[in-house]
Amino acid sequence: MLCFYRPCILVIIAISLAVSQAQDVNSCPGYTASNVVQTDSAITAELALAGPACNVYGSDLESLRLLVEYQSESRVHIKIYDAAETIYQVPESVVGRPGNDTVSAASSLLSVNITNDPFSFAVVRSDSQEAIFDTSKNPLIVESQYVRLRTSLPNNPNIYGFGEDTDAFRRNTSNYIRTLWSRDAYTIPAGTNLYGNHPIYFEHRLDGTHGVFMLNSNGMDLKINSTSSLGQYLEYNMIGGVVDMYIVAGPGPIDVARQYSEIIGQPVMMPYWGFGFHQCRYGMQDVYEVAAVVANYSTANIPLETMWTDIDYMDLRKVFTLDPDRFPLEKMQELVTYLHDHDQHYIMMVDPAVAYQNYSAFSNGVAENVFLKNNNGSIFQGVVWPGITAFPDWFGPNTPDYWNDEFASFFDPTSGVDIDALWIDMNEASNFCYYPCSDPAAFAVSNGDPPTPPPVRPNAGYNIPGFPADFQPPSRIRLMKKSEKRQIGTPGAMLGLPNRNYIDPPYAIHDAAGSISNLTIATDLIHSNGLAEYDTHNLYGTMMSQTSRGAMLSRRPSLRPMVITRSTFAGAGRYVGHWLGDNVSDWPHYRISIAEMLAFAAIYQVPMVGSDVCGYAGNTTPELCARWATLGAWYPFYRNHDSVGVIDQEFYRWPIVADAARSAIQTRYQLLDYLYTAFYHQSIDGTPLLNPMWFLYPDDPNTFSLDLQFFFGPSLLISPVTDEGETSVQVYLPDDLFYNFFTYQPVRGIAAPITISNVSLTELPVHIRGGSILPFRSTGANTTTALRQLDFNLIVAPGLDGTASGSLYLDDGASIQQPAVSTISFIYDGAMLSMNGTFDYDTGSVQIANATLLSANGTAGYNSTSNSTMGAQTVRLDKSLDEPFSVSLRE
Repeated sequence: MLCFYRPCILVIIAISLAVSQAQDVNSCPGYTASNVVQTDSAITAELALAGPACNVYGSDLESLRLLVEYQSESRVHIKIYDAAETIYQVPESVVGRPGNDTVSAASSLLSVNITNDPFSFAVVRSDSQEAIFDTSKNPLIVESQYVRLRTSLPNNPNIYGFGEDTDAFRRNTSNYIRTLWSRDAYTIPAGTNLYGNHPIYFEHRLDGTHGVFMLNSNGMDLKINSTSSLGQYLEYNMIGGVVDMYIVAGPGPIDVARQYSEIIGQPVMMPYWGFGFHQCRYGMQDVYEVAAVVANYSTANIPLETMWTDIDYMDLRKVFTLDPDRFPLEKMQELVTYLHDHDQHYIMMVDPAVAYQNYSAFSNGVAENVFLKNNNGSIFQGVVWPGITAFPDWFGPNTPDYWNDEFASFFDPTSGVDIDALWIDMNEASNFCYYPCSDPAAFAVSNGDPPTPPPVRPNAGYNIPGFPADFQPPSRIRLMKKSEKRQIGTPGAMLGLPNRNYIDPPYAIHDAAGSISNLTIATDLIHSNGLAEYDTHNLYGTMMSQTSRGAMLSRRPSLRPMVITRSTFAGAGRYVGHWLGDNVSDWPHYRISIAEMLAFAAIYQVPMVGSDVCGYAGNTTPELCARWATLGAWYPFYRNHDSVGVIDQEFYRWPIVADAARSAIQTRYQLLDYLYTAFYHQSIDGTPLLNPMWFLYPDDPNTFSLDLQFFFGPSLLISPVTDEGETSVQVYLPDDLFYNFFTYQPVRGIAAPITISNVSLTELPVHIRGGSILPFRSTGANTTTALRQLDFNLIVAPGLDGTASGSLYLDDGASIQQPAVSTISFIYDGAMLSMNGTFDYDTGSVQIANATLLSANGTAGYNSTSNSTMGAQTVRLDKSLDEPFSVSLRE
């Protein structure tokens, strides 16, 4: 990171000072435990400072309490906190807690062993006594603005999680620092803190996987390192809060994913149409250009489910406004009507920052007292797109009603813009003005905020097929578009200790923005409920997500809202999906999108996730965009989006990209119910929609570091070409049976890579995992509404034992309270194919038309251009989806 401004330089000095103080930290006395009481399901103790205070990053707390709870057979809860409960703790209103159930320690898969003097604890597996979290080598440090907790690890451990980031999926284990502090991270650079924070990690060992969740929203550095004196270790360095840990036993990685979801909550179910293809572009000149993109997709015969509009629609970038000249209300309503009449959808962006101007959204907010305030009672001012801005206090008692009212008015179906879902951005929260931002008005002017809008035009200057006459030009003259560049200490209240340095804490986390108040909301602000922004900064995006989902529900109470956010915290998946931010149109960002996506879907429980396809910043290329169109079709959230000032990159812009998109979208849509079913299962019990290879092959060490291949659902192995100019790819196949998804050719994996050659720009290698039954639609469609009218076929891909299974979930795709659903299972026993389950959802005339039984006979290999079906046998079924059946697939 280049760093020229004074706050960043000060932080670099502070970090250097922290290094010099490390010896003092390591000599801190730790604590001794007394009054240790062990019951059938819990342990409690009192902790006292074991020697003279070191006071390196604040004042040492002289006394603490320990609580250990055996909450379930697979989960223990460990909490170290102050007896008065003055220290800040994450509010349950933001991150819920699992229920109060407990189990006997004797029945738990985990045991917690306490050492009294010096105090330490170890969490061990009850059967093997293997320690999975062990603090015995280093003292616990709890100071007024610093908490350090260190655990020993085996050498070169397999650690995953603790993001958001763009580092390798498997964490580096030497001199590695991962910082959690939300920031506006344009181009999502590697090795830095990004938009969201998920203090959960999975560690995988050959004898099992476990997970560790630290429920703490303060800024922190996680360090993983190995030294001759300390061995391999993992260390938390937190600038506040308490130790509040949940450790889950697994023993498998999918078990750990499910167990973590029991702590933070399962992801919210999304509407069926939300899994269609989405298109957006920042820098649209006016509503005519938006309409033209919609029409061009139709003309190109590329399915477009949902059109999006970035902040271009706003009047000088003010939220809850329309530009009256470029995006007038009547034209916007015509656009939405056109989309709805064609079974398509529309989404707009809303930012949290409200323009500090005399207009209704700001005036209403002032009247309702919803904005964050300085200590003198004035409204805190930052600078974002509209210039000077105010920021909602999501803890404010009036804020939900204020937000609901603004949504109800601006997005009213008759008098406003009737959006179908919502995009929220800039909610880290982003603030363009460098701390201390003493003159936001002057900074806004110098920074060009709000930007100068593009020229006004009466129409697009060209015909827009299918749109009303008032969208069409009176002549064929085309106008050119212009681009733009884009103190508290109440016992029991858990509001935080008094007399803390909220701006420059003694321990400086490795925030890439410099000072923790830089380019965001000042961390010394106090929310209406008494909490400091210092403690709750990392919750801002998730609190906006909660409130915005509520506002969407207030508009359409019976329909599932879809909200896509940029900033997230643990548990955000209960409300929203996540796009991976402002990436770059280059091959490294294409590749890293896979690891990012896997982290959110498989570990963080935010499965509605995807990267900006073809890249956001910079100019894409036809080759990159074609490859990305095929990869993006395997993201749960599939959207093409790019920035202002770069070449337009809609899929129809290049013939090869259009071909790739048509092929990829058809395959995706045929498998959309398979995707929808997998998503449903994650929403019920946390079973991951996407799987890293080691999740399904945890005994194969070759899979532990693979992050360029992944499983889409439980059955489809996705192996994209990942290098520029290449038409071949090395694909690792574990010791198992696979089938080419497109040709049905069997491939016997031998725990080694194979080379797939001649992969054109319109193709992506996909394998079916043996033992799977895949339900898929008979063909593709232009919309998900049309898709739902098509019959199903089944692919039966026997495993090494000759059997296979699969599932299908059906509902109306939109309702929160489903009037009827079908949960269907398929079983193939080597001869008979059976369908069982519940069949309450009425599919009308839609049936299961065919079943194709794949043959395991064949030579190992893969030819991506082969049309051979390799002995596959198709049986006509014509079976309804309202009752069980059994049929022989063997002649």
